[in-house]
Amino acid sequence: MSKPVVTRIAPSPTGFMHIGTARTALFNWLYARGRGGKFLLRIEDTDRARSTEDASAAILRGMAWLGLDFDGEAVSQFARSARHAEVAHQLLAEGKAYKCFASQDEIAAFREEARAAGKSTHYRSPWRDAPPESHPEGPHVIRIKAPRSGTTVICDEVQGPVTIQNEQLDDMILLRSDGTPVYMLAVVVDDHDMGVTHVIRGDDHLNNAARQMMIYEAMGWPLPVYAHIPLIYGPDGKKLSKRHGATGVEEYQQMGYPAAGMRNYLARLGWSHGDDEFFTDDQALEWFDIGAIGKSPARFDFKKLENLCGQHIAQTEDAALLHDLEAFRAISGEQPLSAAKISLFQAAMPQLKERAKTYVELIEKAEFILAERPIQPDEKAASALDIVSRGILKELTPHLQNASWSRTDLETLLNGFAEQKGTKFGKLAAPLRAALAGRSATPSVFDMMLVLGPDETIARIQDAAT
Repeated sequence: MSKPVVTRIAPSPTGFMHIGTARTALFNWLYARGRGGKFLLRIEDTDRARSTEDASAAILRGMAWLGLDFDGEAVSQFARSARHAEVAHQLLAEGKAYKCFASQDEIAAFREEARAAGKSTHYRSPWRDAPPESHPEGPHVIRIKAPRSGTTVICDEVQGPVTIQNEQLDDMILLRSDGTPVYMLAVVVDDHDMGVTHVIRGDDHLNNAARQMMIYEAMGWPLPVYAHIPLIYGPDGKKLSKRHGATGVEEYQQMGYPAAGMRNYLARLGWSHGDDEFFTDDQALEWFDIGAIGKSPARFDFKKLENLCGQHIAQTEDAALLHDLEAFRAISGEQPLSAAKISLFQAAMPQLKERAKTYVELIEKAEFILAERPIQPDEKAASALDIVSRGILKELTPHLQNASWSRTDLETLLNGFAEQKGTKFGKLAAPLRAALAGRSATPSVFDMMLVLGPDETIARIQDAAT
């Protein structure tokens, strides 16, 4: 029986959660969850100078918003330093690592001479095979004994076999002179101890794999399956950065993109299932496989993101969408909706969610619900409420007071009223939009009237007509 799949995401808490980290987390989540395995979170906080609690909290918020649940508790890499050091000392005791007493000046002189001679600058320590009795008292690091000949082959599920000449590998430091473990050691020990079977990460870590494999092999530990995925580029083919737009996960949350649409789009960045663009989480979990990840960098396309998000909003159940909308308003600092407003949103949701690509757009369309009397029109809407228009609205009011409040009857009434005035309904629509919503861009006038009901509709028109 094969081992259960265990994947992990291991971000550093040194800033916001990058969209590339989110995509890597999603791939790991999909691969593990789709196979009934475990998905783990490790916070790689060994860089104490740059790691912050705020950044760790941002990672957890980003994971929660994206809906990427992980098993167990988040693991702090720094908290496991003693275990990392234990492994280094085990390798030292087994003769697979050694104490190096070389000073920084000696190492710098070695590299300068190597450069001058056109040789490799990988440090070759004279202490590698020195007998213990020759060791001086004083500061030292612990280095692993790298193989000096032959090749190391990284069997990568995305990149294919990658061959490294072992002469290119240096005797990597495992423990610094102050006894603290290096990142390369910590990653391997943590992945092994956490039972990680598949390491799915950015291809900027590909060169690290050969060096990390030295530790696995020295400890006699089974290697994980490696899958190094290409990075995300901007539309111009350069590494995604602030100049292209938002790069932090929480920025997209704050801009009102739905998490389901974000998951869908991120899954399509570098992975494909035929020509399918729009798909659900269940479909992604069923379809996702490492072998379908491409080798070339994916380009972030904001229009495609918006298009997919719009489709997800349109296909979300009204009640679920209202719940998501209230959560978005909460992070935006808005007060909870009243029971009356919720009722209006429920009535309007089928119209509001059509063609809205973000929650921001949906809320803009719902301004007629959120507005309170007396409606304060914006500058453009106010221009539609001139003296003539206000007079027309005043004349319209008694007709509405006696109207049957159905779409068909309202359309007949308003079109007939416009015809009596020698115009078309389009000319009447602008002042009605201003009266009902205070905006010039709104849902259909009839949709707004039906949602607001006769009493509120007539009251708003009367306010605007005075």
